[in-house]
Amino acid sequence: MKVILASNNANKLREMQQILSPLGWEILRQKDVGLHLKPDENGETFEENSLIKAEAVMKASGLPAIADDSGVEVDALDGAPGVHSARYGGESCPDDKARNRYLLRNMEKVPEGSRGARFVSVITMACPDGTVISARGELAGEILRREQGDGGFGYDPLFYIPSEGCTMAELTAERKNEISHRAVALRNFVEKLR
Repeated sequence: MKVILASNNANKLREMQQILSPLGWEILRQKDVGLHLKPDENGETFEENSLIKAEAVMKASGLPAIADDSGVEVDALDGAPGVHSARYGGESCPDDKARNRYLLRNMEKVPEGSRGARFVSVITMACPDGTVISARGELAGEILRREQGDGGFGYDPLFYIPSEGCTMAELTAERKNEISHRAVALRNFVEKLR
């Protein structure tokens, strides 16, 4: 079965292909099928934004579409950046490095022991027959004071996982695919499919 990923993010595509490969699906990015959509992610929750993206791509392609909406919620920032993780800091933060610097500036005065955070991922699949399947995954951690590691993307170099003794950016791809918020959401998604 062909499934369109409601994203052109190569990192997300790779993670989804690795984790969902047992289903035998062919997962394609939007641009692989000639779509260049950028749905307005105006939802207030990861669930809402994931559904917005999956439905928009499904309607435009006529094929099942799967979307991930994910980000980091920082306790000391009342859950920010949250659903705005990819746009955190606005136009003055056009890439991951700039967003990480902005997050660190906003947390300068937050003491050790109060830097708790969680990565959240919501996976939603929308099908032409009206079926919608959604699943959530989370991973608890802490925000460091400087980046550590050069793997992963986004906030991975700042996100320390106490149980692993390293940041998300220092995990092997195999380990990340076992414990990440997206991996947990995808496993929960596969369970719901069954």
